[in-house]
Amino acid sequence: MDYIAVLLPSVVVGLIFWFAMKAIFNADKSERRAEARAQAEAAARGRERNPVPENGHSPEQR
Repeated sequence: MDYIAVLLPSVVVGLIFWFAMKAIFNADKSERRAEARAQAEAAARGRERNPVPENGHSPEQR
């Protein structure tokens, strides 16, 4: 019984740390997905507004 009393605080702190890190990594992953989706949408809108000519050069490069 003494072993449980000694180890329980460390186990509880370890579990809290694990849950906190898991939450942080999940939040980071979802933020990266949202950022990638926003950048893809912005790039698509940019291509719609300024399509690339058939020769592949922008008007400034002629």
